[in-house]
Amino acid sequence: MTQQKQNGNIVAIIVMIFLFGMISFVTNLASPMGDILKFQFGVPNWMGTLGVFANFIAYAVMGYPAGNMLQKMGYKKTALIAITVGFIGVGIQTLSGVAGSFGIYLLGAFIAGFSMCLLNTVVNPMLNTLGGGGNKGNQLIQLGGSFNSLAGTSVIILTGILIPSITNAKISDVFPLMYAALAIFAFAFIVIFFSTIPEKEKQEVKIDTTPSQYGPLSFRHFIFGAIGIFVYVGIEVGVPNVLNKWLQNPDLDVLGVNGAGAEAIAGSVTATYWLLMLVGRLIGASIGSKISAKAMLGTASVIGIFLVISAMFAPTDLMVNMPVFKNSAEEMFGLVNVPVNAMFLALVGLCTSIMWGGIFNLAVEGLGKYTEKASGIFMVLVCGGGILPLLQNAIVDWNDGIGYLTSYWLIVVALAYLLYYALIGCKNVNKDIKVD
Repeated sequence: MTQQKQNGNIVAIIVMIFLFGMISFVTNLASPMGDILKFQFGVPNWMGTLGVFANFIAYAVMGYPAGNMLQKMGYKKTALIAITVGFIGVGIQTLSGVAGSFGIYLLGAFIAGFSMCLLNTVVNPMLNTLGGGGNKGNQLIQLGGSFNSLAGTSVIILTGILIPSITNAKISDVFPLMYAALAIFAFAFIVIFFSTIPEKEKQEVKIDTTPSQYGPLSFRHFIFGAIGIFVYVGIEVGVPNVLNKWLQNPDLDVLGVNGAGAEAIAGSVTATYWLLMLVGRLIGASIGSKISAKAMLGTASVIGIFLVISAMFAPTDLMVNMPVFKNSAEEMFGLVNVPVNAMFLALVGLCTSIMWGGIFNLAVEGLGKYTEKASGIFMVLVCGGGILPLLQNAIVDWNDGIGYLTSYWLIVVALAYLLYYALIGCKNVNKDIKVD
């Protein structure tokens, strides 16, 4: 019986790790889809980013309720609901390709966003539970995070390969990716439905009915940290989003390939950003016990500012070699010349990789009994991943469609805020509030 339970847990762990990857797969698909929407429907850059906006704004609606749902329904039911919602969301996006409807795609992206929020809420604690907590549970979460990064990298590369020409791109070009997502969701639902998922035991606790005048928002360092999460997710999404658009813009032709394989090259360069996030997470995990979250966040912010400013002011005709998928008949993979600006922006992935953990740790430090509510607020503010890229693309359009690099001033300001938070804003000045 014990052996059967262990085998069931192994299957559930594998499925949870796949779902960890699906969060990144579905979320990252929204960025290159914005380029397809732009050309298929003839909309400006900011409207093409509405898919990303719809995906992330769902967190603002569902972030806090997701925690309550997990608490009331448990891991298994919440996971099944999340998978079902994800299947419906991706299914609607697929139907939008058949119908050729911009509005239907946005609806699907919004519904998919609900699923990603729910999955984010349930996958981390479920992996920890399946691993038995402690070091083993943390190891599974780290493994899931690595798969998350790999899935995010692969979807960008595959999208670039599947699109024959960005100017003639259609939603139907990426149907294979959507079919794959639907299949994984369906498989995950079946496995989890027939698996025994260990639930957290509910313990009776004495509820203090005395009204409290305090909460997470009573702590200044938490408020600044919550803003930091909003800003951070906007940076994480905005940097590669605009980079991909800039590299494959047929009018600018910054790659100098006259449109021949620009989409695959742009996708590969952008995917390098996500791959470096994986590298950064592995490095961060190895040195996390020796270096404080404050020092890591501050250092990453300074380096990030340097890299982004370098990308903005470096000459675009200064080229460097980067390994990419070329998607050409002569050569599928190889070195290609790209603007040095693109290399600088890809390297920002090393910086953003460790920021989430650093901001979260600093923001909830000293919150005690208010930590759980604080986590719910954090999930709501993930919506920054939809709002800041929308603003960044609006800056691109405001500069007559050529202000791609200029738009990164928004990223510089955002990184400067995170530097401020690491140096000053993270200090707990509300230690007089009782938290136990």
